Amino acid sequence: MMTVTKPFANRVDVVLSGPLEAAMMAEALDQIIAASQGVHHGQMLFAIEDFEMPSMGAWAAELVRLPKLLAAVMRFDRCAVLSDVAWLRTTAEVEGAVIPSLEIKSFALAQGDAAEAWLAGEDGEEDENFPV
Repeated sequence: MMTVTKPFANRVDVVLSGPLEAAMMAEALDQIIAASQGVHHGQMLFAIEDFEMPSMGAWAAELVRLPKLLAAVMRFDRCAVLSDVAWLRTTAEVEGAVIPSLEIKSFALAQGDAAEAWLAGEDGEEDENFPV
């Protein structure tokens, strides 16, 4: 199951838990695309609570929507990924390196506060990179 909410004008939250079939994936991706309308320099919080590999039908639903999904992703500057699955966190950060306009940082599920602070720019990293 995937739920999509828009808690703020420039923020979209996605929670993934359990198996994903084609109809669920299609509906969730359509919700992400719709929620991203009007977002500029947005933030996304993507929490993966209980990961199961999506079905082939779910992958097909994503492929069909890929052009609209990529356009939606370009409206975001930062995406925090919460997961206790290490390879998912690594994969998310690799995706962030491939999409130049989107910075992705991953966190363990228990690090929700740190993810929120990072999304808000309160992590202090910007202060550490000052000219000498």
